[in-house]
Parts: sequence; C-alpha cells; structure tokens
Amino acid sequence: MQVRVGTVGGRVAVAAVVAMLLGGCAGTADDDGKPSAGKSADAKGAATGDTGAATGDAGKKATTAARGATLGPAGSACELPVSFDTAKDWKPKAVDAEKELAQLSKGEDADLAGELAAAMLRQGPVTAACEIDAKPSGTIGFLRVWKGKPGDADAGGVLRAFVAAEEGAGKAEYHSFKTGGGVPAVEVEYVSTNKALEETKKESAFAVGTPDGPVVLHLGGMDTQEHEEMLPAFELAKQTLKLS
Repeated sequence: MQVRVGTVGGRVAVAAVVAMLLGGCAGTADDDGKPSAGKSADAKGAATGDTGAATGDAGKKATTAARGATLGPAGSACELPVSFDTAKDWKPKAVDAEKELAQLSKGEDADLAGELAAAMLRQGPVTAACEIDAKPSGTIGFLRVWKGKPGDADAGGVLRAFVAAEEGAGKAEYHSFKTGGGVPAVEVEYVSTNKALEETKKESAFAVGTPDGPVVLHLGGMDTQEHEEMLPAFELAKQTLKLS
C-alpha cells in the first residue's frame, strides 16, 4: 500500500498521526524467487535462531528466532484467535482499528484522515489487530497481524485478496502447509514495488482460518535485506502458531 499526502495546513500532522498508528508501512521486493528463509541476522543484532528449525511440507528447513513473548491468549499484549511466539526483544502492541478509525474521523481533516487510516488499518478483507516491532532487536520492520470477520474461513482466498489489495504487489507464489500447532495454512511470498521511489522488496505472509474469522500474519521490512534478516521471526510464528 502506498499513501500519498500533501503538505498543506494540518495534513502533514494528520499523516504523521496515522503513520504512528502502525509505526510505519509494510514494504516491497527486488527480484524473483523465494526469500532465503534460512538466513540469520547479521551484526545489526537481529534475532538469531536457537530454537531449532521449522520444517515445511516440502521438507525445507528454516532457521527460527529465539523466543520472546507469546501473543494471543487472554492477558497477552495482543489477544487473538490464534497464539504464537514472537522473537526475543521484539515489541508487540495491540491495534484497535475500529477505534482508531472512529477517532480520526472526528478530526479537522477527517476526510483525509479517514482515507489514510483506511489504507493503514485495512487491507482487503482484514483489519489490523497487532503489530510486533523489530527495532528493539536491531532491524527495521514489523510482523503484523490482521483479522477478518467470522465466517470468512477460506485462508487461501483471504490471503489472495490481501495481496491483491496492496498496490504494487506482484510475482506472488502460494503454497499450503501446516503450522507447528497443526493449523492448515496458506503462505505467500511476493514482491512489492513502489513506483514513485522505483524500489522493490520482498514480502511474506500466511493466513489461517479460525472460528472467529481468518487471521493473516504479514512480514514486511524497510527493504529486502531487512526482510530476510527478520525471516527467523516469521518462521518462529509459523512453527508455534495454534488456535487460541
């Protein structure tokens, strides 16, 4: 998703407020092929694996990050229809999309704020529910959790709609797998292009269906290098995810 704003009056402030809701935007990609899921963090301090390896249906092993907090259960930083472990030092924060949208709709620049917030807080059939910030671990990016409405349990269809709603997304490759908790899931690896900046980067996401609606976990990053350095955290979520 790309959001363009002007610089007239209070609009810059509105854009800044909306950006702060999710701490930044998800990104794009730069070449064909799948991300190197086994790449661990470099000297920048990103989380490195010490919990073993996750094995997908194709037998491919991927490094997982050291475990930090568990999200999903009641009382955790983000209460969700699923639970999973986050990487050590990553900072989770719940996002109440509907509340944020309602507050912004009452501001001076309500129309612009609503447009920006919708772009930041909604993507296709899902709305933002939680973001886990990688910056405390030394990388720049987020693992974000999005939720859909009950009844939309087709994980593959929801994931495709999620990717289709992102401007500049392309070269998507999908495959099915089961999480470490035994939940059927669909994963996508794709590239996203920012035409204005003439930059591309890799993105990853997976979706599961739950009785409370579909859940999408999306890993972005400032660029492809940051994205690949954060993949162990993404793999940890895949390995530990189960229904709450």
